Amino acid sequence: MMAFMTEWSARSGVPAALLNPALMAAVIAAAASGYDRETNAALPWPLSFVIAPMVLHRGTREALPSSLATHLGVWVSRQPVLRAGLPLRAQALVGPVREGLRFGLRYGLLETGPGGGVRQAIPRLRPPDAGDLRVILTKATFAGRWVSRSEQPATVFALLGVTV
Repeated sequence: MMAFMTEWSARSGVPAALLNPALMAAVIAAAASGYDRETNAALPWPLSFVIAPMVLHRGTREALPSSLATHLGVWVSRQPVLRAGLPLRAQALVGPVREGLRFGLRYGLLETGPGGGVRQAIPRLRPPDAGDLRVILTKATFAGRWVSRSEQPATVFALLGVTV
């Protein structure tokens, strides 16, 4: 049975405002931009489902390393509490991430790349100067670059404890 998203008018105010499709599309686009910068390839779309909970959760976002030199496995071993909560956050964001992917593709913020990944369709998209939004999008770009260092998306999922 296919699960459908809750009607927009039936959503509670805070989740609807914070997890709206435009924000999710912007997070995915920023991550895709970072991934592309490192690999010259499209972001494998499944990675959207782990990058979003990494950058939207303030504690995880603030704990991300400041350098690409920190391997994901090392970071995970240093952040056991954050890693433990990530699978639940990822599961909770499946619907909003799907909506963000659809929104981004439909309205030209994202485009499909070779191999079925996604790319940022608007070159040089600049994050606004609005505090948290700028930080979220900057961290999403970093996260896209960072996960590109792993050979396979499955490695990222395994290290973060996220299952499909």
